[in-house]
Formats: sequence, C-alpha cells, structure tokens
Amino acid sequence: MLLLNASGCLDALTAPEVARSFDAFVTKTVTPEERQGNPPVRIAETEYGMLNAIGLANPGRDRFLGQTLPRLAATVNIPIWVSVGGFSVRDYVETCAQLAREEVACIELNLSCPNVDEAPESAAEIVRACREVTAKPLYAKLSPHSWAVGEVVRAVEAAGADGVSLVNTLRGVALDAQLRPVLARGDGGYSGPALKPVALAAVLAARRASALPIVAMGGVQTGRDALELIACGATHVALGTVLFADPDAPARVRRELNEEARRAGFDQADDAFGVALVSVGSQGNGQKRT
Repeated sequence: MLLLNASGCLDALTAPEVARSFDAFVTKTVTPEERQGNPPVRIAETEYGMLNAIGLANPGRDRFLGQTLPRLAATVNIPIWVSVGGFSVRDYVETCAQLAREEVACIELNLSCPNVDEAPESAAEIVRACREVTAKPLYAKLSPHSWAVGEVVRAVEAAGADGVSLVNTLRGVALDAQLRPVLARGDGGYSGPALKPVALAAVLAARRASALPIVAMGGVQTGRDALELIACGATHVALGTVLFADPDAPARVRRELNEEARRAGFDQADDAFGVALVSVGSQGNGQKRT
C-alpha cells in the first residue's frame, strides 16, 4: 500500500518534510492557463469538516512545467503524481502530452472538482483522449455524487485508465448567522470525517466492478479509517483535510494502521484487502494490486 496526499491539501515546497513522509506526492491540479481561483471567502469550517471553493488556483501549465515541477523534483525525492484539470477534453490532452518527463511518475486526471465548471465530455471520453497522447500511468479521480460509481469505473477502465482515485469532495453549503452562504461562491467541496462513509461505499462499489488499483480518500483521520478503506478494496490511501490540522498525520496513520490491523486479527494491513466484500458479495470483484 502507498500512502499519498490528496491533491491540493499539501504544499510540498513550504512543507517538504511532510511531503517526504508520503510514498508519493500529488501536486495541486494544473490547468492550461493560470488561475487565481474563486474570490474569498473560499474556505469555511463546519461542525464535522470543511468546505473549500479554492477554484483550482494554480500558476498554469507553462510555469508549472518550467518552474514548479523542477523545484518539486529537487525537493521531495519521492515519486510525483501530477494532477491535471481542464474545462474541455483538449485542455486535458494538451497538458498530458507535455508530461512525458522523468520527474512525472503518474498523472491523476481531476474529473470531478465540485467548485469549478466541469468539462462537458464524460470521464471516459477524457481518459480515452489522454490515453492516446501519454504512456504515463493514468488515474481518474471521480466524483462521489453518482449512484453508478461502478459503471463509471468500468467505463474509464475500458477507456484506458490504469487506476481510479475515490472520492473527490462532495458539494456542500454552509450558512452564517444571517443565514447567508459563508462561501462567496455559495457552495464548495465538502471534506473531512463525515465523508468517510461515502468513500467506503464508493470504494466498495468500485472494487466490485473492477480490478483496477484504487487510491482511496475521504475522511481519513486515523489508521482505523485507512484500514476500513483497504477492507473495502482500496489499493492505496490518501490523506487530505487531516493535514491542515496535523502535519504529522502520515507517520501517525502508518503506525496506527499496523496496530489496527493486528487488533483486527491480521498480521499486516494488506491482509485485510477486500475482506468487507465477503459479507456483501463480490460479483465481478477483481483482486489486482499494483
């Protein structure tokens, strides 16, 4: 199992030691043009998590490739996964075509950001087009909003995806004392502990549908949370919102994961892979782990 950060939840250039505590680093989402993001207020705490409407703020593809990526490679000394975003299939394809660099270990296609307008093409169409221009491993980051997660996973697999990332944030709204939306945009992406049951269900559905590797995320605060995702069929686990409050979470979660695995009767965490499938049936379940 690899332990990664969720895209957008860690700046490796300002917190390099935290980044190095992961097995791979996932960049903030890169778009073709520079984006300032949404206007403030764009972050709000809630009772059980947080809302963000950052809006994919990033320096744009050219500056990322010319400045940010070389600095990251010289800083983190672990594999780099580049998160790619866009507003049309062409945006994704043009960026993927330029990522044939030794610094890039994997490409994660952000197909489900809830606080910007999405590309009109389907996830499978975008994956298929990107597959034609890159030999890099492609992971599709999918939305938890669909009830047909398994069908979407099968579609992106048929289109050439090498894996999937589940789940992105849910769309949510928080109101202030005057009953007005706290975020300037109105809604934003909801993350935090309350997202875990959604992530567990999505991973379970994805694993029943496909043998593709799954990077699971959503509400992971503890080693027990990570173990439950592995039990549902996750191949790898990513930490997100917890990093804002606890930069030592990677080491703590690794330690707790081993302890929780033994407490549950397993010699190691990987031995718990897919055990939750047994009680719900495993029609079409695959066991591919890479």
